[in-house]
Amino acid sequence: MPHSPSVTQRFADRRDAGRQLAERLHDVPRADLVLALPRGGVPVAFEVARMLDLPLDLIMVRKIGAPRQPEFGIGAVVDGDSPQMFLNAELVEMAGASDAYLADEKARQLKTIESRRSRYLGGRPIAEIAGRSIIVVDDGIATGGTARAALDAMQKQGATHVTLAVPVSSREALNDLRDRADEIICLSAPVDFGAVGSYYDVFEQTTDEEVIGLLAQAKIPEP
Repeated sequence: MPHSPSVTQRFADRRDAGRQLAERLHDVPRADLVLALPRGGVPVAFEVARMLDLPLDLIMVRKIGAPRQPEFGIGAVVDGDSPQMFLNAELVEMAGASDAYLADEKARQLKTIESRRSRYLGGRPIAEIAGRSIIVVDDGIATGGTARAALDAMQKQGATHVTLAVPVSSREALNDLRDRADEIICLSAPVDFGAVGSYYDVFEQTTDEEVIGLLAQAKIPEP
C-alpha cells in the first residue's frame, strides 16, 4: 500500500531527498537491487543504494510517440535482457499507429537506450531482474507514465518484490500505480501537486557527467 502523507515535504536537492527516502526504506523488506530512472532519479537512487548498502543500476524508459506527433505518448519501451514495449491500445488506435510503425519506433528507441546505457555504464551487463527484490527510484512523479512502464517491466521480468520509492508524487499518479507495485513509498503527496521541481530548493537538470560520476561510485550489481 502506498505511504502518502498529506503534509507537504520539501527537499534541499535530489541527494537530500534520497537520504530521507532511504530512512523510510529501512522499514520495507530487504531488497537486492536499486534501479534508478535516469537522469533525475540517479542522485536520489544513489543515496538510497548507499545508505541501504545495495547495488545500483539503471532502468531506462523511452516514450513511444504517435505518428507525426512524437510528443504525444501512446506507449513506452523499457530496456532489459528482454526489452518490453507497453502500449495504450486506445491511444494507438486513435493515433492510427500501424504495427510496422510501432516496430520501427521500438527499434529506434531501443537504439537510443543502448547508446545512453553505454555512455553511462560502459560495457557493464544489464542486471538480472528475475528472482530479485527491486526498489525503483525516481525524483518525483507527475503523471506516472514512465513509472508505470518501469513497474510493469519489473513484473514481466520476474521480480519477486517491487517497491516504488519517490520523494514526491501527485495523488492521481499514486492511485494509478497502486496495483503495479508490491509497495509504494512516497514521502509527500500534496493535494495541489503542481510540478515536481517546486518541492526542491535546488532542482537543476541532472547532467550526463553527474550520472556517470555517481554510477562509478556505486556498488555494482551482479549480472
